[in-house]
Amino acid sequence: MSERKLSFKEKALFATSSFPDQMTYQAFTIYVFTFYFAVVGLSMFEMWIGFIIWGVWNMVNDPILGALSERTKQKGKLGKRKFYLIISFIPLSLMMVLLYTVPAGFEFIYFIFIIFVFEFFYTMFSVNTNAVFPEMFPVEKDRGAINVFLKSFTMIAVILASLVPTFVIAPLAPTLDKLDPGYPAEVAGIRSMYIMAGLILFVIVLIMAILFVFFSVKEKDEDTTTFEKRPSFIKSLKTTFSNRTFIKFTFGNMLIWYCFNLLLTVFPLFAIYILGHIEGSLMIGVTLMIALLSAAVFMPIQSKIRAKVGTRKGLMRGLGIWIITLFPLIFLSNNEISRILAMVIFFTIGFGLSAALFFIDLIHADIIEEDALKFGVKRAASYYGVNAFIHRFSTILGITTIAIIFSGTGWSEYAPIITDPALRDIGLKALIFLFPSIALVGSILFFKSYDLHGERLEKMREELQKHPDLK
Repeated sequence: MSERKLSFKEKALFATSSFPDQMTYQAFTIYVFTFYFAVVGLSMFEMWIGFIIWGVWNMVNDPILGALSERTKQKGKLGKRKFYLIISFIPLSLMMVLLYTVPAGFEFIYFIFIIFVFEFFYTMFSVNTNAVFPEMFPVEKDRGAINVFLKSFTMIAVILASLVPTFVIAPLAPTLDKLDPGYPAEVAGIRSMYIMAGLILFVIVLIMAILFVFFSVKEKDEDTTTFEKRPSFIKSLKTTFSNRTFIKFTFGNMLIWYCFNLLLTVFPLFAIYILGHIEGSLMIGVTLMIALLSAAVFMPIQSKIRAKVGTRKGLMRGLGIWIITLFPLIFLSNNEISRILAMVIFFTIGFGLSAALFFIDLIHADIIEEDALKFGVKRAASYYGVNAFIHRFSTILGITTIAIIFSGTGWSEYAPIITDPALRDIGLKALIFLFPSIALVGSILFFKSYDLHGERLEKMREELQKHPDLK
């Protein structure tokens, strides 16, 4: 075990990975649905079809890219994880612009094509970033120190992903009916604003990716014997899927991300039609920023909770508090008091969010290390790939939930004015509280049955100390 204390520079540089990893994905989650549904004008059915096909693509994309990373031999100074990071970071940065450059007449085809390409390069980057984390920092104390930086930077990245576009785009969605003579000009103006916002995000992502890839990532040399221990792609998948502890974790994680994705996807429209932020796009970003800033504030508290009760109990308690803080959202309406209350509520929501973000990676690292002790080789990328595969079901479940609720409340196609706005508002409130809460209860139940904790976890860590080659 290394006695050297990590410097501030080392921790900060690794944490810059949050920008290409989380900024891109959260900008995608928050704005792509609203852009293609409300601005481009795809129907709810077309949106649903696109995301379902995308989900099927992820079933192939995520595990294959994870296994490909595992089976790649080190390429000199490029390493193996770093090799894929270099390939992916420029295309991933460019996605921030290309997602919004939609050619006329091919909107639906382009929508499917561009989310496929985005996911390919995002997964290539994310899987290898996640895999290099436990490999670069094998000591539990170092992981905890890095994790505080990593999750705090994640909050900053997601804040910028939610806030920067609202400085540029106003309104986020058309306010005129499609039959209004001014509708085409309004849509053209909104589209150009989305592209401008994408350009700003592109610059931020590119700079941070360069800092991470070229100034932080340092891989250990992997000898031939260790490489040959790695199982084939099919065997690796079978082994990973047969790990019951991992399956419980990843289904619990999937439900957390279902909640997170549903909240971020629906919130822009919730803010416009429930809170009345029709023209005030900036206040939408500010409200999200408050939740994310509070999550960053609560992050050190999560570290103390972990030291006192452990990762599993800390996560379960955080998810329970998250449900409680979501409940007041159903009482909000279109008035000034509700808009102020929304900011207070979203500050409290940050506690549950910070718990989910803080504990998940630590639990996942434990699972990977127990597997390494069992098989004599660390297969981090395979686990992150399969986790991403199951995790992506959250997107399929999320878009299906939205499609059912929107289609049943008069929003099979986006329209600022519908015949029954009260029914639409009930649907939006169900999407912002009811369905996320059900998912969080399900996640708590999965983690209640998760058994890599307590005495078993301590024994695993003690055994790991005897095998420094597996750290």
